Amino acid sequence: MSQLSITTTQNVNINFETAGVGQRVVAYLLDIVIFIAYNLVVYQLLFRYLGINDYLDTLDPWSQRAIIGVAWLPMMFYALLLETFLDGQTIGKKVMKIKVIKIDGYQAGFSDYLVRWLFRIVEVTPPMSIVGIIAMAVNKDARRLGDLAAGTAVITLKNDVTIDHTILRELDDTYTPVYPLVIKLSDNDMRIIKQTYETSYQQADFDMMERLQRKIENVTGIKSVSKSPTAFVDTILKDYNYYTQSM
Repeated sequence: MSQLSITTTQNVNINFETAGVGQRVVAYLLDIVIFIAYNLVVYQLLFRYLGINDYLDTLDPWSQRAIIGVAWLPMMFYALLLETFLDGQTIGKKVMKIKVIKIDGYQAGFSDYLVRWLFRIVEVTPPMSIVGIIAMAVNKDARRLGDLAAGTAVITLKNDVTIDHTILRELDDTYTPVYPLVIKLSDNDMRIIKQTYETSYQQADFDMMERLQRKIENVTGIKSVSKSPTAFVDTILKDYNYYTQSM
């Protein structure tokens, strides 16, 4: 696995660990299992037990294809729909704890997932899967062609670093606080903020980081002058330690 360094539009560097080729292949195989299970259920339940097979025999070939196509439609758009509604994950990705993100530091959106899905035709769907594997193998960030076109990457959410529940932070002797109103917060508030910050950072959940900033601003009356929500919350943690350690 390699480190993916993202520089946001606010010039803040965030480092993530990219998902390895093995992790992505296993996630894909898990999704294939779901695809097979869906096919079996649809065939057994709809086409056999409900008698659709007998009904199809009475239709012309085009009508038969249309009905079969509608039945398989959910699986055709499986990756696109799940990545859109599960925040960059399919069921396979969720099990493997990997996720699609934008390399510019923003949350990936529908258009990004759509580009990745379109490229699946030429680099993921068998027998073309070898194309995607080769692309990930030769790219240092394990990005396939769809990722390169969409400006995305797949990162791992697994992290060997445990969340430290202490609110203490190491401060430089020359550190200058930015937000004096931070003293309105309690130790318990800061523990919750720190845990949320760590979790959001590790999972690349930028929306959660923004919500955390808005919550802090509403509670304390602070107005952010930091370059990003991540930088803001980090400064809040440092400022709180500065003022409480000085008391």
